[in-house]
Amino acid sequence: MADARVADLRSDTVTRPTPAMRAAMAEAPVGDDVFDEDPSLHELQEYAAALFGHEAALFTPSGCMANQIALQLVVPRAEELLCDADAHVVTYEMGAAAAYGGISTRTWPALGGALDPEVVAGMIRPPGGYTVPTRAVAVEQTHNRGGGTVIPLPALRRLRAVCDDAGLLLHCDGARIWHAHVATGVPLAEYGRLFDTLSVCLSKGLGAPVGSLVIGSAARIAEARLIRKRLGGGMRQAGILAAAGLYALRHHIDRLADDHARARQLAAGLAPLGVVDPARVETNLVLLDLRDAPLDAARLTAAARELGVLVSPFGVRTVRLVTHLDLTDDDVATTVSVLTKLLS
Repeated sequence: MADARVADLRSDTVTRPTPAMRAAMAEAPVGDDVFDEDPSLHELQEYAAALFGHEAALFTPSGCMANQIALQLVVPRAEELLCDADAHVVTYEMGAAAAYGGISTRTWPALGGALDPEVVAGMIRPPGGYTVPTRAVAVEQTHNRGGGTVIPLPALRRLRAVCDDAGLLLHCDGARIWHAHVATGVPLAEYGRLFDTLSVCLSKGLGAPVGSLVIGSAARIAEARLIRKRLGGGMRQAGILAAAGLYALRHHIDRLADDHARARQLAAGLAPLGVVDPARVETNLVLLDLRDAPLDAARLTAAARELGVLVSPFGVRTVRLVTHLDLTDDDVATTVSVLTKLLS
C-alpha cells in the first residue's frame, strides 16, 4: 500500500505545483513587499485586477485573510453583514469577522447555494432605533457547501440592485469563481462589475501552492494593505509565490473544464447507488447523500482510505468529493469502484 497511488479527492487544495509553475517560481524577480517593491507581486495584482475590471488587487497568504480583509473594507465595526447560513465566511473562518472586524453577522437559510434576492431584501435593517444597521451582503461563487453550485447571473444582478437601492456594499467570496466562469461562460469582468470587493483563491483548483487576492477599488486596496499588515500578513520576497499564482491564472483556468467533466463522471458512476443526482453537479464538487446508505460519513471516509481513496466527511451523512489538477481518469474509475464496493 505504501507504493500504491492514492486517489485524493479531499479538496482541490491538495495539488502540487507543476514543473512549469516551479520553474516560474524559481525565476521570479522579487523585492520587499512590505516596502511595496516586489515586481512579481505588482504584476500578479495588476493582472488579477484587470481580469475582473477593477482598479487594484492585493495578494494575501490565505483565502480566509482575503475574505476578512474584504469584510472589514465593507462593514464598519459593530455593524452588520448579511450572508447565507452555509457561507464560508461564517462557517469555516472561526468567527474572524467578529473577532478581528467587530462585525455582526446575520444569515438567511441555506438553500443549497441558491440565492433569492427578495429574501435578502426583506432582511435589511436601516440605521436608527438602536438596531444594528446592515452595511453589506456577501455571497459565495461557487458555493462550497452547496456542492459547487453556481449562482446564476440574473440572481446576482437582482441582488446588486437590491444593494444599490438600500445603499449597501456587496462582497463576493470568489474562491472558486473561476469554476463559475468556465461552467457558464460568464466573463470574469462581468462578475467583477457586480461587486464592490472580491476575494479569489489561487490554490483552489488553479494549482498554486499558496495565496488569494482581495480585489476592489484603488482606495479600498490601499486600506486593505494596512489591514493585511495589522493581521500579520505583511510579506517580504513573496514574488516567488506570486509567480505561481500568475502562472496559474495564465495557464490553468480553461483546463478547469477537465475537472468538471471528471466530476460528472464521478456522479454518473455513483448515481446507481442513489447517493448523488448527476444533474446537480455543476462544477468540480460532488456531494454524496448517505442518509439511506449503509455507512455514515466517518465510516465511509475511514473505509475508503484503507482502499486508497481519500474523501472528506461534510456532515454526519454527507461526503464531499473534489476533482482537481492532479486527479486522473484512472483515479475517477478507482474512486467509483471503491465507493460502489463500500456502499453496495
